Amino acid sequence: MLERFTKPNALESAQKTATSLISERGEANARGVAVKLLSQFKLLDKAEQLKFFEFLAKQFSPDPEAVLTAAKRYAESPDDDSLIHLFKTVEPPRQELMRRLNRAPDGTQTIVRMRERLLDHVKTKPGLRAVDADMQHLLGSWFNPGFLELHEITWSSPAQLLEKIIRHESVHAIDGWDDLRRRLQPDRRCYAFFHPQLPGEPLIFVEVALVTGIAKEVGPLLDKKSEALEAKKFKTAIFYSISNCQPGLKGVNLGNFLIKRVAEKILQEIPSVKTFCTLSPVPGLNRWLDTLAVSLTPTQLADKKDKLAASVKLLMPEGEAWTKRAATGWQPAMATSEEKAALMRLCFVYLSKHVHSAAGDSVAKFHLANGAELHNINWAADLSKKGLAQSSAIMVNYLYELNAIESNNEKFLKKIVVYSKNLDKLF
Repeated sequence: MLERFTKPNALESAQKTATSLISERGEANARGVAVKLLSQFKLLDKAEQLKFFEFLAKQFSPDPEAVLTAAKRYAESPDDDSLIHLFKTVEPPRQELMRRLNRAPDGTQTIVRMRERLLDHVKTKPGLRAVDADMQHLLGSWFNPGFLELHEITWSSPAQLLEKIIRHESVHAIDGWDDLRRRLQPDRRCYAFFHPQLPGEPLIFVEVALVTGIAKEVGPLLDKKSEALEAKKFKTAIFYSISNCQPGLKGVNLGNFLIKRVAEKILQEIPSVKTFCTLSPVPGLNRWLDTLAVSLTPTQLADKKDKLAASVKLLMPEGEAWTKRAATGWQPAMATSEEKAALMRLCFVYLSKHVHSAAGDSVAKFHLANGAELHNINWAADLSKKGLAQSSAIMVNYLYELNAIESNNEKFLKKIVVYSKNLDKLF
């Protein structure tokens, strides 16, 4: 009976505390109110959290009339004072609410968790997009790479941290402690970004293999029974996995800075390493093949000179979805030379011509926008169930030439993909 009366009041109490916090003038009092609101939010269930976010969207948005007045003032008199006034008027009060929450103990961590909960609702509740944009904006400032600490994860790191690395690995699952131990031996490195306000909580980490040349298949890199390579043979650093640990930081750019910082660190510590390259999945390939097959017209499919259409027709002659075939026993060894050529051709087209589209591959977008070069497309590179289902076992090398990163990035922004000329033969 008591729960019937206390439960509905939890949301109302949090809303009243939020209103109180935004109106609080004294720093000491504001800190105490912030602590109270953080505690109240943690007690809300998922439905109540949604209502709280909707409350922020409705009650803590800018006043439209005040914004219009400020905009007219600036249009009539575009000086510094009117511009500053416009900025203050346009900024949603909920941003100041979040800043005050951030001053409380564990405030930063709780706000990251709050955004994680918010992201669960944004897709179905478009009215929350502005709240999400505010939180992403603030988190982008608070998690600026200049504030982050880069640490190497070693076998001597705290057990709790190592467990988090195992749990958050999202590209190539870590098969227990023996697997992790191999990934942390001298010819393997793991680096993570940390924030001072989230001690012991990795934000994002990258795994690196130090090898003799550019790796074209992931199996040997993940073989936990393989012998460690001698340090004198280290020539190439292969970034073979990068994993985000904090869903609440989605959209906050950390990975691109992490790769560059790690490359610089390795360059300083191991001068023999001259080449920096990834061995990356192509998670969107098989889904795109299905979409492509549906989008081609009968006229295109009948055109024998259209290499793209011919490749699709060869792989899916009866119109069966390629994702279904790839996930039900198909293996690269089963492919004829013509089928192999068709798949490699389509993968190249997907990465070089369609990466800027909404359906473009997320991993390709990340590395190419980060200034890498599309270097190799590798057949039968990931024979795991996941690799077959996502990309028919194909993997890609993205080459990071440190002196070409800025130039490549500028070209990508102009929708030009920089790729190795040896890939021309695929088409």
